[in-house]
Amino acid sequence: MFNQILIGTLLIISTIVIQVIIISIAITLLPKFGKWLAQPPFLIKNIIAIVGIVLWLVFGISICAWLWAGTFMYVELFDSLEAALYFSTVTFTTLGYGDITLNESWRLLGSLAAVDGLIIFGLNTAFLIEFASRLRTAQESSSTEN
Repeated sequence: MFNQILIGTLLIISTIVIQVIIISIAITLLPKFGKWLAQPPFLIKNIIAIVGIVLWLVFGISICAWLWAGTFMYVELFDSLEAALYFSTVTFTTLGYGDITLNESWRLLGSLAAVDGLIIFGLNTAFLIEFASRLRTAQESSSTEN
């Protein structure tokens, strides 16, 4: 049990760091596009910006799911990478079909993967809401200036 907690904790820390790096890169790059995004026309720019940000965040989520899958393979819980990645993704997203499960001696690790997914998706949601809020504020300011 303690090895599962240790492995799960290390993976949670690692995926949080990965996702914070992904978000930090976005935060660093966004000011380069800030003036462009704050000027009309807004609709197409909003679509481009939000789709771009979401795809970038999904890239980070994918890295995290692959990290979990690699760990499942490393501790020999699955015979194929496809099964490990499938289980990782289904668990990380907390979808949990239940068609593939971990054996009793490792099931705690699966629960930690679900906890990690909740943390990562919450972090991404908070970032997207903040991004949309700041984008709207910048566009409203721009509209009142013109």
